[in-house]
Amino acid sequence: MKHTLAVLVENRPGVLTHVSGLISRRAFNIESIAAGYTEEPDTTRITVEVEADEIELEQVVNQLSKLINVIKIVNLTGSDSIHRELALIKVKAKPETRSDIVDIVDIFRAKVVDVNRETMVIELTGEQTKIDALCEVLKDHGIIEIVRTGKVALSRSPVPAKEL
Repeated sequence: MKHTLAVLVENRPGVLTHVSGLISRRAFNIESIAAGYTEEPDTTRITVEVEADEIELEQVVNQLSKLINVIKIVNLTGSDSIHRELALIKVKAKPETRSDIVDIVDIFRAKVVDVNRETMVIELTGEQTKIDALCEVLKDHGIIEIVRTGKVALSRSPVPAKEL
């Protein structure tokens, strides 16, 4: 089962490396990882998605909590939370296919953020399945390049999520 963990850490050099290294040393594949500043300038939030059963997840959480720079770990799996990803997709766009691509972009509520003679770059924010679906439709037009941020997640609760 895939689990989404929000790991709050001190904003120090090398902390992301320690967190990802610990997870990979335990032989877990990191499906997605994203890190960024929080409302506190000295705190970074790392959102990690891993595939693990409950026992394995507990081991990972226990190991992570022992790291000196880890402040808090929250499992957002199965909780009332919002999960999003950002993707930039570069597609082939000849003048005769541009209007078709724009129609597809509109259906998915995405945005065209760059156009030149041969390509268009599309920006889409949403759940992983939505981004996968847009990529599947755009394959017919010729995807040149894709970059994705990895999942970020936030609890919908008015109070911060409980620590593990």
